Amino acid sequence: MNSRDRILGRVRRALADVAPDERPYEEAVVRDYLRAHGERSAARTVELLAENLADYRAIVHRADAQELPYLVMRLLSERGAQEVLVPPGLPPEWLSAADPVRIPDRAASTAQRLDRVDSVVTGCAVAIAETGTIVLDGSPDQGRRRISLVPDHHICVVRVPDQVVSSVPQALERLDPARPSTWISGPSATSDIELDRVEGVHGPRTLEVILLR
Repeated sequence: MNSRDRILGRVRRALADVAPDERPYEEAVVRDYLRAHGERSAARTVELLAENLADYRAIVHRADAQELPYLVMRLLSERGAQEVLVPPGLPPEWLSAADPVRIPDRAASTAQRLDRVDSVVTGCAVAIAETGTIVLDGSPDQGRRRISLVPDHHICVVRVPDQVVSSVPQALERLDPARPSTWISGPSATSDIELDRVEGVHGPRTLEVILLR
């Protein structure tokens, strides 16, 4: 008997006294957990998102539609960005005031080429206030998953309050499970056994989030 057979045998013995249930899994499993922790206004939900983003060391900015192009220009200038990655469906007005060379999101671009790009600007699919998480789903204003993982500087625009939800269950209701998703809670970070924090290993070292009114 191999390890697989031993494990399956233990599972069968553990389930021997469980009555069979022919109901579909969705009906058999009780899902009576809270969809959100408390009731909040839309404004308070946005504030909670901003607080949790900052707690994860993301840099949070706020702007309206008229201020946005100039804010993006300033953030790219402060970064010294010479090239910026642009998803195919990014609203052109977001970069209308910026000077860097625009690099389109191409399937042929290698990781080495993307690594030479200074910054990337994207939209998002949804943002989760309780966890300070931004979700990208590869929509046209977000581009391929890799363009938000390879460059060292990511500017992400979140439309508030429309794209902000309180909880993970509420976010899942908005996402298409057939689409690839990237869940971002602050800049990339990891710690070794001595708890030394290192940023930029699995994604951008700097995440700047613009809450667009």
